[in-house]
Amino acid sequence: MPASDLPATLNSDTHTKQLPVVEGQLDHSFAAIDWQVPWLSHITQLSYISNTIERLSRSKSQRNSLDGSNGSEGLDNVKTPNEHDINASDINTPDTVAKVLKTSMVQQADHLRQPLPHTKPAHDHKSQTLQFVSQNALPEGEAYEHFIGTTGNIPTRDNLHDLFNGSIWLTFPKTKAMLNYYHMLEIAKQGISERRGRVRDTITVFDENGAVLVTSDASIGEALVDFDWQASLVKPRAKWDNPTQPDNSAQAAVYIFGHALLEQLVHPRKPLCAHGIVIHVAQEFFTLSLAGRMSYLDDKVAEYMDTLLSNDEVKPRQLAPLPILGVPHFWAENADTGFYEDSYVFRSGRRKKRQKINRKVLLKNSSLNRCYVYDCATIRQRPDVNKALYVCYGKREFLLITTDMIISFVNTDSYQTVLRNCDIDSKQINHLLSHQSYINL
Repeated sequence: MPASDLPATLNSDTHTKQLPVVEGQLDHSFAAIDWQVPWLSHITQLSYISNTIERLSRSKSQRNSLDGSNGSEGLDNVKTPNEHDINASDINTPDTVAKVLKTSMVQQADHLRQPLPHTKPAHDHKSQTLQFVSQNALPEGEAYEHFIGTTGNIPTRDNLHDLFNGSIWLTFPKTKAMLNYYHMLEIAKQGISERRGRVRDTITVFDENGAVLVTSDASIGEALVDFDWQASLVKPRAKWDNPTQPDNSAQAAVYIFGHALLEQLVHPRKPLCAHGIVIHVAQEFFTLSLAGRMSYLDDKVAEYMDTLLSNDEVKPRQLAPLPILGVPHFWAENADTGFYEDSYVFRSGRRKKRQKINRKVLLKNSSLNRCYVYDCATIRQRPDVNKALYVCYGKREFLLITTDMIISFVNTDSYQTVLRNCDIDSKQINHLLSHQSYINL
């Protein structure tokens, strides 16, 4: 990741002249959210959303107590609400969550001095500005994803599920728009039916339950994919970023994408398991502000999902299981290595037998968007590959495969001729070729 690819430094908190006041009432389920947990720290507009939701989830009597003329009673002295504190008519004033999220989106755009996020248009549809609207705006019989894709309107109910869904739209707008784009393509192909197909199944699993492992240490990502919990989560613990104390020297972090997973984590349970992807970055990523990291990641995750979902044969199994409370610094108990000895949670998984390199397979796939990289005597499909170049030079054949970090060459005795076609540092190539983790065919 060259320095030029890094976003400009952004403030992690948006400063506004005056925060708009959203009126309404939310039920007790919202009061159960602990906004201080580390897995929520990356959410855009977290301070505004958390403060507003906390206020709206109190009963009217609580709010009156807090806003009373004495002004002396703090939140700690207010009684915990019970079923008699809130009348049925007070619960979930319609569209409250949509208003909170809409305000957050506008504030974020104003702060960044950027236009509001928009859809990725499919077929002959135009790009639409995204906004949160009442669930009642969704016409009866129209698919949720199709409605978003054609109008930019995100139907939102007053519940935890939609609050967290909206929070992810705020944090990863390009990625969410990319997922919706592929929903639209599949709907155009297959229509609306109970069987969604592989592409939409994969979208749904990641959208509801996804997590993003970001690492500058390739071995951590490889170990995670291989269900090697010791090598991914335990032994390199010192390399993991602590969300409450970000470290510029960190080499790994996890950011939750799945809104259903965030909803489940309101009441954390050890067996909760995310479905993850691995994004490889340069060390400089961890020197960015939190907002800078999220901006960069939104671009990279959107690109990753574009490549992954463009394959009609994609399967949800290509997402890597990750017991989410095993992420270092997410849960106090995982500081004890014994936490990871629970085989019910940290399973051996579906490790596949290693395949020997097949040169014909490599060359055959060199023109595809997704290609193969080789690691020792194995090959592994890498959907995050973004460039492949196959060059014939006399009788010598070259296969160049790159991600954000250059991976490898095949038959590279005269690879200098290829460098003219790529933005590649020959010293970096020499280093990779001499590294024991890579072999030359």
